[in-house]
Amino acid sequence: MAKPSIDPIRWQPPGVRALSLNAQQLPPLSIVALPGHGPEDVVADAAGNIWAGVADGRIFRISPRGTDGAEVTHVATTEHPPLGLHVARDGRLLICSRDKLLALDPATGDIEPVVTTVDGPPLIFCSNVTESSDGTIYFSESTARFPFEQFMAAILEGRPTGRVFRRDPDGTVTTIATGLAFTNGVTLTADESALIVAETVGRRISRYPLTGAGAGTLTPILDEIPGMPDNISTGADGRIWVTLASPRNALAEWLLPRSPAIRKALWQLPDALLPGTDTDPWVIAVNPDTGEVVSNVSGASRDLRTVTGVVESGGRLWMGCIGSAAVGHISLADIAPAGR
Repeated sequence: MAKPSIDPIRWQPPGVRALSLNAQQLPPLSIVALPGHGPEDVVADAAGNIWAGVADGRIFRISPRGTDGAEVTHVATTEHPPLGLHVARDGRLLICSRDKLLALDPATGDIEPVVTTVDGPPLIFCSNVTESSDGTIYFSESTARFPFEQFMAAILEGRPTGRVFRRDPDGTVTTIATGLAFTNGVTLTADESALIVAETVGRRISRYPLTGAGAGTLTPILDEIPGMPDNISTGADGRIWVTLASPRNALAEWLLPRSPAIRKALWQLPDALLPGTDTDPWVIAVNPDTGEVVSNVSGASRDLRTVTGVVESGGRLWMGCIGSAAVGHISLADIAPAGR
């Protein structure tokens, strides 16, 4: 894909604060190899199967067989790489796939579009999705300027054009948040009273109450995070799992407040010379009401690089990634609670 032109602005990145909970060493990690690279997100269905999609568009159902084995089945293929996923209340798999929000019937493999446009223009970078028990769908768009293949263009440009949308059961789509710095993961709190939103470049987690005081206002609950939040999910006890795909990119953040001409020239360099990520697994969990960090797990792994997706299932914490052809999982019982 030819590089588009960028129109950078000066933008001051957030500061950096250490997390309130020191990192725990990554517990023993089990790996499930996949016949495809970069399973960005992982979700679990009611039967305990794990779903993931890889960079060439294939969607896999992963049926665990104990802690060390799994049966991997190719169910369908999307036109573009699948990003965020969610198992809907009717059992279909919701898929963010570049410029579309799709729904996959796991029984037949049929795929149909759910959302392709918002207020007329097409989606650009559909990123993550979740659904409430009444069928209302919430989904994010990382940037309204560039498709996912050109995510670095959005980062270098520095324009916060990320958005969050609500799709009502009747099909009406409403924009509920704008001006976000690379919107990524979205998930509902356990009681569905609020939507939790992650901004990767903004390095923050915010709460959007759906009822009660503050309804309709996006408010940060954890900011100045020393890592880049990606996909998120809600755990059985209500905690919000957050993948930190990488530590903050000091070079990119140094450039953002400076002359736009520097970034415009940098963007013309070969991709191999631009800032990249190849990082060890790092996930945290936060209290959705206070933003308190209640779990912090990281450690080295050669087999699971740049973790971007996380979900609880069957007593395990499953992780997807963009840097390997595999998903991994650890025991939830091995994750130390806050204060221990």
